[in-house]
This record gives sequence, structure tokens and C-alpha cells, in this order.
Amino acid sequence: MLELFIPVRLLDFIDIFLVAIIFYEIYQLVKGTVAFNIFMGIFIVFGIYLVVKFLKMELLGSLLGQLFGIGAIAIIIVFQQEVRRFLLMLGSRYRSNRRISLENLFSNQYKFASKESLESISEACSQMAASRTGALIVLARESELQEYVETGEKIDSLITSDLIKSIFFKNSPLHDGALIIRLNRAKAARCILPLSQNLEINPILGLRHRAALGISEQTDAFVVVISEESGLISVSNNGELIDNVHAGELLKILESGCK
Repeated sequence: MLELFIPVRLLDFIDIFLVAIIFYEIYQLVKGTVAFNIFMGIFIVFGIYLVVKFLKMELLGSLLGQLFGIGAIAIIIVFQQEVRRFLLMLGSRYRSNRRISLENLFSNQYKFASKESLESISEACSQMAASRTGALIVLARESELQEYVETGEKIDSLITSDLIKSIFFKNSPLHDGALIIRLNRAKAARCILPLSQNLEINPILGLRHRAALGISEQTDAFVVVISEESGLISVSNNGELIDNVHAGELLKILESGCK
């Protein structure tokens, strides 16, 4: 016989609030992806499990409990990209909270490149956009992107405008793929990046833009894309894409961290 009145403590409200935050953050990560339907299925099963447990249905509750225990490993495998993004988001927020001011917030944000390097990148992008030369430039931050550097041709050269333009020149053997920049060095060109699985992406976007979104979803990298068809500049950061960035604005965006 169920009790008509259930004692409710302050900790119960805190518990519900924290669980709601966790589910909301997970929802934000999987929204618009192929994993969304899987998440909704798990959420429904979890809700049923809570009801069964509350009603003290021992046999069904034990069965569902075993299902969750075995399914935990499967969930991690299925959601490995989302789990990686979630942990990266937590780490990024922790590091951001340790900084006291906006000046401190952006002081280490682009430690991969000095002001001179950023000016070279901006100048090269402006000229490539004018000539409609397609480009995909990845700027590493806390994540060194070594696994993606290994997929391309290693350069390890100082960053100059002429170097970037020569890499993405249409007859260059290195133009197809991404240029990865880290710590004021062009580390590798023709690198292969993961494509975004977000179903809400504009279908007119090409592989360069999907790769830009993909790497910014899975890492903390900042990406600059130039469309070969339109010559428009786009930037991707934290899984979001900003289209039609004016060439004159790009340097400011790079310096401010696109926040």
C-alpha cells in the first residue's frame, strides 16, 4: 500500500534540479544529430524504470536495472563523440571560470598564434576569398590535434600569408584538405577531418564546411573556411558556424576568440 503523503526534503529538489541540468546538457549535445532518437529512447526507458521503481515492482525493476547495467557500456560506445564533447565542454568551462577578467579570458585563448601570425592568416584569407580560392584552416587550442596532423603532410613551418596561399592554390598537391596551425607553426596540410553528423546543417554546405563543423564539435579548435564557389568566409567554433564573415572582420574575430 503506497503512502498518501511522501516526505520531501530540500535535497530532493536539489537532486531533481541537478538531474534536469544533466539531461538538458545531453539534449543540447545530441540535438539535431542521428543520436537524438537513441537519446529519446533511453530517456523514455529511464522514465519507465523510475515509475516501476516507485511502484515497487520488483521483477520488472530488476530486469530494467540489469538492462541499464549492461547498456551503460553500449551507450558510451554509441555516444562516444557526444561524451567527448560533453567532457570537453566541462573542461573548457572550468578553465574559463578560473580566469577573472575578459582580458585574462582571451589572453591564452589563442596561444597557438601571435598577433603577427593572425594578421598573416587574415591577409591570406582576404586575398583567397577575393580570388574564390577554397580553404580550410584549423587553429588548435588546448587540444593539440596530433591525431589529425598525422593524417596529412607535415610542414612545421612559420606562418606567412604566402605560405597559406601557396598551400591552397588550386594546382597545389596540398590544397585538398585542411591546414592545421598550432603554436605559431603550420604543422601539416592536406589533413583529413571528421565530418559533422548534425542533421540541421544547411544542405547547400559542402564538405569543407561540414569538416569545419565536425572538428569544432569534437575538439576546441577554431576553424576558418573559404567557399570555392562563392568566396565567402565562414568561421566555426564550439560546433557552431558563422557564415558570411567580412574579410575586414576576420582579424577581430580571431583576436577576440569568436566569443
